[in-house]
Amino acid sequence: MSSLFTESDKKFLLDVARKTIISRSKKIGLSENEIEQLAPYLKEKKGCFVTLTIEKQLRGCIGYILPVVPLYKAVIENAYNAAYGDPRFTPLGENEFDKIKIEISVLSVPKKLQYSDKDDLLKKLKAGEDGVIIKKGYYSSTFLPQVWEQLPDKKSFLMHLCMKAGLSPDEWKTGDLEVDIYKSEAFEEHQA
Repeated sequence: MSSLFTESDKKFLLDVARKTIISRSKKIGLSENEIEQLAPYLKEKKGCFVTLTIEKQLRGCIGYILPVVPLYKAVIENAYNAAYGDPRFTPLGENEFDKIKIEISVLSVPKKLQYSDKDDLLKKLKAGEDGVIIKKGYYSSTFLPQVWEQLPDKKSFLMHLCMKAGLSPDEWKTGDLEVDIYKSEAFEEHQA
């Protein structure tokens, strides 16, 4: 995914995310005029995740895989939800505001990955590049492309993704998972 975003776009989106978290509100007060002034691609509907870390440890991550709202709005909603609505964590405390690092991932529209068996799946996945969604019945989960940094081995990546979905770690070997892939452009705050 070639970069859509200028450095000032990235700074704007990261600032909006931080203001949302600090204000503890999804209403950060962008005026109609400010919204009109935004670059058109910041107003396009985009899938987007906001990830919060403290000292490289996950502290919250929520997002929309599909493009359901304009990007600037997706950043606001997901920043708030990552800070205060991720069921894996307690809501972010005021004492953590200065410790968190914010990362925004803007997603391409997912595409179905056609594969014949576990070996074909392993061959077709691009480690370090693909975000992956798995689905089976009511079970589903996704890993952003950044997760490859922690789980660079394709088999281990798929095992953890299955467990995240509530499935057996070896479910990916059966060949009956629906698999979608997407790309992501991620950028994060630079802390002094």
